Amino acid sequence: MKTRKLGGSLEVSAIGLGCMGMSFGYGPAKNTEEMIQLICKAVDLGVTFFDTAEVYGPYTNELLVGEALEPFKGKVKIVTKFGFNFIDGKMEGLNSRPENIRKVAEESLRRLRVETLDLFYQHRVDPNIPIEDVAGTVKDLIAEGKVQHFGLSEAGANTIRKAHAVQPVTALQSEYSMWTRKHEAEIIPTIEELGIGLVAYSPLGKGFLSGKIDEETKFEEGDIRNVLPRYTEQAREANKVLLRLLHEYAMVKNATPAQIALAWVLHQKPWIVPIPGTTKLHRLEENLKAANIELSVSELQEIERASAEIKIVGDRYTEQMEKATGL
Repeated sequence: MKTRKLGGSLEVSAIGLGCMGMSFGYGPAKNTEEMIQLICKAVDLGVTFFDTAEVYGPYTNELLVGEALEPFKGKVKIVTKFGFNFIDGKMEGLNSRPENIRKVAEESLRRLRVETLDLFYQHRVDPNIPIEDVAGTVKDLIAEGKVQHFGLSEAGANTIRKAHAVQPVTALQSEYSMWTRKHEAEIIPTIEELGIGLVAYSPLGKGFLSGKIDEETKFEEGDIRNVLPRYTEQAREANKVLLRLLHEYAMVKNATPAQIALAWVLHQKPWIVPIPGTTKLHRLEENLKAANIELSVSELQEIERASAEIKIVGDRYTEQMEKATGL
């Protein structure tokens, strides 16, 4: 697979694999052996960039990814995150205190079975801890060889600038897709100016842009989509207009709607890396083929004109979840 560089120095596959849904967020955790096989197949198909976090499970997703990728040590890049507080194994607010960052780093190294963390994100901005202290702590971890690169997730432009001044930020991870584009106003220009890469999570809109979800779809208990405003039955019905646009271009390109949605993300900037998640082999193979789809300048302009007339119904997060971001 083609590769891309984040922050000018971290080279990864053009499309990565988000591993969260294997253990967390989309109903019950999936079969461990099956997920290990899926991750190994992703490596065979050229994926070198795998995303996890301590909060996924918590902890179980890191253990899964660590076991699956141990045979490929040195050949792949594993991303993980810090920034939440846990009491008796349950998430209780944010915690980016320097001592907690160090604790998470040590525990993640152990669970992932690695000697250094390739990319270490602050998962959510902690308003109680100066971002300069966070960046300084990760800078120390980099000097000690325990971390290679520093990243932020869902951070605002001012936070990014302040952190970058202390320790260069390699990548910002944020939601970005054809139906979540708020970052184009301020965030993307900021990171472009600073030479920071963008890792796009939910590039398929948590599955909606695959064209396989409609207003009749029922989600399992524990699936985050059950509470998202954009996933109400009414919103799904209204947002079908975007799917029709994707289907139109999919037919032209002999592709699937998901592949067009991913190709669109890839064509926005050469330093954007989408990390679609899946638990199914055929979806993995489908998603990765998007790296080979070419969209011409005129096609991108046509998509832009058509999508500009589409009003997406429903917020991406609940009000409380949106407040937890740094935006």
